[in-house]
Amino acid sequence: MALSAWSTLWFLAPSATGGKRAPYSPHPLPAARQYRTVFVSDVHLGTRGCKAELLADFLARNTCETLYLVGDIIDGWQLKYRWYWTDAQTRVVAEILRKVDEGTRVIYVPGNHDEFLREYCGRNIAGIEIVADAIHGTADGRRLLVLHGDQFDGVIGYAKWLAHVGDWAYTLALALNDRLHDIRRRFGLPYWSLSAYLKRKVKNAVEYVSRFEEVVAKAAAPKGVDGVLCGHIHQAEMRRIGTILYLNDGDWVESCTALVEDAGGHLEILHWASSTPASDPARVLAGAEGEAALIPA
Repeated sequence: MALSAWSTLWFLAPSATGGKRAPYSPHPLPAARQYRTVFVSDVHLGTRGCKAELLADFLARNTCETLYLVGDIIDGWQLKYRWYWTDAQTRVVAEILRKVDEGTRVIYVPGNHDEFLREYCGRNIAGIEIVADAIHGTADGRRLLVLHGDQFDGVIGYAKWLAHVGDWAYTLALALNDRLHDIRRRFGLPYWSLSAYLKRKVKNAVEYVSRFEEVVAKAAAPKGVDGVLCGHIHQAEMRRIGTILYLNDGDWVESCTALVEDAGGHLEILHWASSTPASDPARVLAGAEGEAALIPA
């Protein structure tokens, strides 16, 4: 996927909405809030699993001074072989561009699924800064290393073909998960993730996540930072590993999570999909149990 295709997505956004915001509201959600910083990753625009409606709504309802897009925002792997794009996904792009127009600083750290953008690191496209990684300074003086995290994934580094096989299996699991969710919704039942359940039951997957988190934290320690924030494994988390605060903002294909920083530097994980027709709208704070997706290498 070339830069021209990426630019096309930017220019599609305003025209598709008539220059106006069109948030998706399947049910009532929390009122808008102002944050100092918002981190989102693993959106996978261009795939059927992307929860674009919820993300567009989240972006429309929440403002911030800085928005970090921490990789895998566009799924170049899928779009390279099959074009898939919806109006809801266009609205996500429109909301990001609207934030740029309103003065939000938007920083894009490409991941492995949107690695075609890595050759443009250091450039600015449509007001969005593209960087390989970044150091974020919190309001309370902490320094966080921000990166996607795929460089610490052994499958990506040494067996990329296996990663593509895993991506195919992951897409199939998401399709099954969506069908199950549709059935549960008809009966007024809350959201429940089949793939998250399977992941918790598979010992190797749990061990993989734990090893990944430890490797990322270990790599960040010599850089003189207080913490590291990444995505990639679709597992939202906040925990201290040695001297490093490990942060993962999760994903927008199942758990629909973002990591946010308030004016005082307090960090928390928001679970935007926690509101369903069968449950009251709620913001789930960091540390609460949330839904996690299978690992898309």
